[in-house]
Amino acid sequence: MMNVLINKEVATHIRSWRFIVLILLIVLTFGASLYVSSSGLKEAVGNMKDPDQSFLYLKLLTTTDNSIPPFHVFLNFLAPLLGIALGFDAINAEYNSGTLTRLVAQPIYRDSLLISKFLAPLIVVSTLFTALVLLMIGGGLIGTGVRIEPQELLRILGFTLISILYVAFWLSLSILLSIRFRQPATSALTAIGIWLFFTVFFPILVNLAIRPFLPNPNYISEQEYLSYNELILNLLRLSPSQLYTDATTTLLMPSVRSLGPIAMEQMVGAIPAPLSFRESFLMVWPQISGLTAAMMICFAWSYFIFMRREIRN
Repeated sequence: MMNVLINKEVATHIRSWRFIVLILLIVLTFGASLYVSSSGLKEAVGNMKDPDQSFLYLKLLTTTDNSIPPFHVFLNFLAPLLGIALGFDAINAEYNSGTLTRLVAQPIYRDSLLISKFLAPLIVVSTLFTALVLLMIGGGLIGTGVRIEPQELLRILGFTLISILYVAFWLSLSILLSIRFRQPATSALTAIGIWLFFTVFFPILVNLAIRPFLPNPNYISEQEYLSYNELILNLLRLSPSQLYTDATTTLLMPSVRSLGPIAMEQMVGAIPAPLSFRESFLMVWPQISGLTAAMMICFAWSYFIFMRREIRN
């Protein structure tokens, strides 16, 4: 029965116009970012001062001429919209149309219905992101003739999985709101408001809240200055978008050795060489754990409310 529900939800999403529009938007931004990065690829790979110059396929995702942002920056804005669009009316639309009562009148468990509403969009999103990555790798192989290294493949797969996890968080949040509010418009506007708050206003509020307590940099030691910067970064990491930015930047740029401020004493003797995939993954494990925990909390809250709610009209 779970397979039937998932297949039904997948078919519904694939045929919906909002999903088609979002698919076209993501594909166009991916194509534009790939075109810009490939046009400057020769210069990026030939820059001997860049520790990442040997990672050709990672350069396809990170190189830019500043006309448009790289793809992972675009995805930081588009992935929440994709998750919100696929989940803001997952439950309340069924309730308002009267189909929810008929569904649960069948020999179907409530949790199976909720899980299918969560898994089906993730299957569609995972297929989309995997197809884009395979197209990029295939195009790179045909265009350059350079084989992809296992290190690059692992990093690109890690980037894809983190992007899916990022969408899963916003999807679980939008499903929670679709259970909490009866009207789809209310749940959609609330989800978009939360996204705008964390993406645009949260960094501004953190800076405004911290600034009155910051001492004059001219009268504090370097260690105190680094501590204050670390505090600001930790507060900013309460935002899902900051966690996603930290994780993807570290995986796609192997030369990134720290996600916070570094003292000059720590840089003495450091070799300007890229980190291994394992070292980069361990560096971003707290960010991945934070996104996973936030997603699980939202889904567990949704499960609790949905299992206790009276659904008869």
